[in-house]
Amino acid sequence: MLLLSVNGMNIMLKKLLFLFILFIPFVGPTTAGAEPIVTESTTDSTINSNSTSETTVNSPPPSAIAPSINSANSDLCTVGVSGAVQTQILGISGAKMVRDMNCEKLKNAKTLYDMGMKVAAVSVMCQDPRVFNAMMDAGTPCPYDGMIGDAAKAAWIANRDEQPEDPQSNIIKDMNDETKSTLFGGGLVGGLLLLLLL
Repeated sequence: MLLLSVNGMNIMLKKLLFLFILFIPFVGPTTAGAEPIVTESTTDSTINSNSTSETTVNSPPPSAIAPSINSANSDLCTVGVSGAVQTQILGISGAKMVRDMNCEKLKNAKTLYDMGMKVAAVSVMCQDPRVFNAMMDAGTPCPYDGMIGDAAKAAWIANRDEQPEDPQSNIIKDMNDETKSTLFGGGLVGGLLLLLLL
């Protein structure tokens, strides 16, 4: 029995020795007496730099904004017209109020009719050649110098030169100076803008 315990102890010592040898590399030597590593570095440098820089900023030009014209009042017979043109160099904007003559004619006729002057209201409407022709075709001619009915029809036939003309028949002849100058100015501005775009 004593022999068995010596053998068991032998095996135990062998195992301990094996484990001790196995763990020696992991424990390693201590560095308490090692000297620190000191690194010294000295750098001398000289930098000479010459540079040229050019910056180009491409930004859009200011915008030409068409002015707004308030025509909210429905009792006015005017129409607002506005426009704007912008090029890289120049911007132009403008606006104008344009009278609507047909609207004025309708309002005048309605006002005369409301005041009880029915013949005068019809006379105002008969200044339009379309209304004049419609009235003649219906057999109820427009009043002529205070005459109505057949007497007015005979007077209109005798004086054809006083009948309202179709405005489309001779547009340039019927243009007033203001309209001609407006068209000339519009053509001039359009030509200049076309030159700017080239």
